[in-house]
Amino acid sequence: MSEVLVLIDHVDGAVRKPTYELLTIAKRLGEPSAVFIGPAARAGGADGVTEKVKQYGAEKVYVVDDAQIKGYLVAPKAEVLQQIAAQALGNGGLAAILIPSSAEGKEIGARLAIKIESGLITDAVDVTADGVATQSVFAGNFTLTGKVTKGTPIITVKPNSAAPEESAGAGAVVEFAATISDAAKKAQIVASQPRQATGRPELTEAAIVVSGGRGTGGNFEPVEALADALGAAVGASRAAVDSGWMPHSFQVGQTGKTVSPQLYVANGISGAIQHRAGMQTSKTIVAVNKDEEAPIFELVDFGVVGDLHTVLPAATEQIVKRKG
Repeated sequence: MSEVLVLIDHVDGAVRKPTYELLTIAKRLGEPSAVFIGPAARAGGADGVTEKVKQYGAEKVYVVDDAQIKGYLVAPKAEVLQQIAAQALGNGGLAAILIPSSAEGKEIGARLAIKIESGLITDAVDVTADGVATQSVFAGNFTLTGKVTKGTPIITVKPNSAAPEESAGAGAVVEFAATISDAAKKAQIVASQPRQATGRPELTEAAIVVSGGRGTGGNFEPVEALADALGAAVGASRAAVDSGWMPHSFQVGQTGKTVSPQLYVANGISGAIQHRAGMQTSKTIVAVNKDEEAPIFELVDFGVVGDLHTVLPAATEQIVKRKG
């Protein structure tokens, strides 16, 4: 069976949920092989990662020490995948390469597609066993299906596109020494600052997202309290971000982040097309808005006409009570 390469999404060796989703999809296409680019040089640096990914079907884990990679942008990672892909092709075939559909992942996919002369599909929300990918396009107003017809399919997949399914894999470790060209080291990272932890899930990975907009009046406390009660991430509309109430990293929409959670709760958000483009593939959508004519109500599964400053605290109280 041909290999399917899955680029592991992690933070300092802590594997993130999209990786397990990609491994689940990979099992439909062939034999999953995970690619770990990280701190493998330290004793046992990849052991924890291997144990986690093999629980979701990884038959093989390519381990690449990031010592000569981590100080640069994405070009070295594309070269790593190019070299691993070449080896996999020579060892019996390569069915596909799956990459998380983050800003970095899409750039890696684009660079890799040029290097191996293969077709690329970005922002897929599903991939079938025969390699047909589903995309949500034109601000989420249309759904299309497509298939790569040249080379090895490279597909970036949005978070929450598949439910992770555990399935024991061999997890055979393959130490891979990549050769990084000087050209790939032209853009160097000279400084970085870790983002302050909030204790909440990452916005693009969360199963539940609670967002606030202009209707909050700048008071996000009811939104954050509901999010914490639900174990959800907090999002914001462009209006809330432009007003300086929330950082841009919280923005959901066409010029912000695209989310596709199981549950999306929009509070005080009118529902402009720019915002809808970032969240309308959510499985269930709930809106709270005091304007019964708000466009957001055309999109929702459940709507509440009312003041969010009254509705949200009452909902939060009931949720906490039932959890307790």
